[in-house]
Amino acid sequence: MLPVAQPMLAAILVALVAVVLVAAGPVKQCPWGRCDADDAHSHFMNLLQVRADSHKGVAGHSDDTLVRIKHSYPFYHTSTEIHDKVKRLAKGCGGALTMETLTDSGTDIDVVNVRALNSTPLNKVFILIGEHSRELIGPESGLRLLENICGNVALEGGLSVPSILQDSEFQIVLNGNPHSRFKVEDGDYCLRTNPRGVDLNRNWDVMWTPSKDDDTNAGPHPFSEPETRIFKSLVEKFQPTTFLTVHSGTRGMYMPWAYDREHAADFNAPLMLQVLKDLDKNHCQCPFGAAGKEVGYDCPGTCMDYAYDTLKTPYVFAFEIYSSPNEDVDLKERWNQKMAEGGAQLLQSGSHLGHDHFAELFDDFGSDFVQRRATAAEQARDAYDNAACFRTFNPGTETAYNSTVQNWAVAYLEMAAMIAKDLKRNSSAAVRQP
Repeated sequence: MLPVAQPMLAAILVALVAVVLVAAGPVKQCPWGRCDADDAHSHFMNLLQVRADSHKGVAGHSDDTLVRIKHSYPFYHTSTEIHDKVKRLAKGCGGALTMETLTDSGTDIDVVNVRALNSTPLNKVFILIGEHSRELIGPESGLRLLENICGNVALEGGLSVPSILQDSEFQIVLNGNPHSRFKVEDGDYCLRTNPRGVDLNRNWDVMWTPSKDDDTNAGPHPFSEPETRIFKSLVEKFQPTTFLTVHSGTRGMYMPWAYDREHAADFNAPLMLQVLKDLDKNHCQCPFGAAGKEVGYDCPGTCMDYAYDTLKTPYVFAFEIYSSPNEDVDLKERWNQKMAEGGAQLLQSGSHLGHDHFAELFDDFGSDFVQRRATAAEQARDAYDNAACFRTFNPGTETAYNSTVQNWAVAYLEMAAMIAKDLKRNSSAAVRQP
């Protein structure tokens, strides 16, 4: 290249960058109140790099070829991309976001912590995502949550991320079943359990009972698995005031169930129900309330019950965030019918979703948190092939993917804001005696 052309090329490149910056809109200056000289530019470039991640190949699998998930659904992230994306987000988040890796018996779990500098949050939010490896959309919603936090987005109702982070901090497990997730990314879209064949959401030490079912094997004993041992150590140390576990396969929002009168989930129930009711209006329009089970059905311990019964966490929820479009329409219609026929009064009076009034609904739309002994939905899933499994648990188009992850990322932030407001108004809600 001729020397005289080099300044001209540089000028063209500068002009192109300027056009990109203008098209992208104004870059927020120092969104977290801590800036170095180049922070604003670095923040913008980091977000550009993060959004480019989904178009790259993936390392960390059995070979160097493009894994099936990137070939079929390139807008999803692989495990490697999730890890790298969080690292890049941390560089543009003003010191609010950090990540560490915990190890047990050869299993590594990444843990993301979000806490604004100089804040004094009273709401400690723990979010557990990815216990079931085939539910890929859950971790994607967690990634979008982090993007919204580090991008300092404005929310409806006058909420803003900085104001939320003054009252709430987050600890998030995005990829709770990493070894099995590698297999899902390579096309085993029906795989739910960890490599030992254990359902990680049946391996917690509350109402644990042994089960050898292929998809709900509870393991040889509570916390037999390295993944659940890591989760247990995290929540015990963090001592959350809010616990949320995220799943997919249907849509619903649940709080702890009542096994019997002795173990009734009555502490803070009205406040938890109100949070679900308020979130349901804008984000789900789906079944919400206290989870439950059919009488006589043995259900091993879940993470939700452990957080509520053992840790005494005052606000405990499970969200199921995606159902295939055809089932979703039918679910919404039949849920509205059940509510109009007396369901709303039942929930308000303390009944759970395992009540006979809702039995037909959950027989046809199986949930991991409203247990029936043999539902039509579960029987149908036994015959699923990989393609059908993917469609059941995850959006198959980029449009549906984006609408799902953004909807629920905002719901997580609004949930945190609601609970922080409750805790300010009613300090006893944060204190639960053993």
